[in-house]
Amino acid sequence: MTVTPRVLLASTSRYRAELLHRILPEFIQAAPGTDESPLPDEMPRERAQRLALAKAKAAAAIHPDAIVIGSDQVADLGGRVLDKPGTAERAVEQLRASSGREVVVHTAVCVLGPAGYAGTAVDDTRVVFRHLSDSDIARYVERERPLDCAGSFKCEGLGITLFERIENVDPTALIGLPLIATARLLREAGVVLP
Repeated sequence: MTVTPRVLLASTSRYRAELLHRILPEFIQAAPGTDESPLPDEMPRERAQRLALAKAKAAAAIHPDAIVIGSDQVADLGGRVLDKPGTAERAVEQLRASSGREVVVHTAVCVLGPAGYAGTAVDDTRVVFRHLSDSDIARYVERERPLDCAGSFKCEGLGITLFERIENVDPTALIGLPLIATARLLREAGVVLP
């Protein structure tokens, strides 16, 4: 009989938890308590990688016997980071700025294992927005309330209507956790997956 090691998702994100449940029926979830402040001159992709590793390390320090998954997502509009807006006004501002342009969403994942395993991956998803009117944006923000989403959109919901196209390797990455890479890293860390 194979014993699956305990897996901890270092995130309180319901989006990441819902995704991880697709491939792993049982895991625990904990807030990593990581300072997510940007560093000076840090590129968006580097920020996603650094924070995924920092979240995994913070959780692993408290749960050294677990296999820990850390993840972070940064929306990048021509080098400008589009953080979680927090307010409807900021969401409208971000979507106006994205209208007719390409946003690259960098979704990083880091898996740390108790035997010293450390694996990382980054999925870069290109989202091309159609030209959006102010009324398009206002209706979207009012109906979807994407205030807790980097870039102010949810591709798994009404946000899909904002785009001309999405270019990526792993469609789950845009939701918050690249499952193809996560599954590979978990298998490398000793987790048995189908």
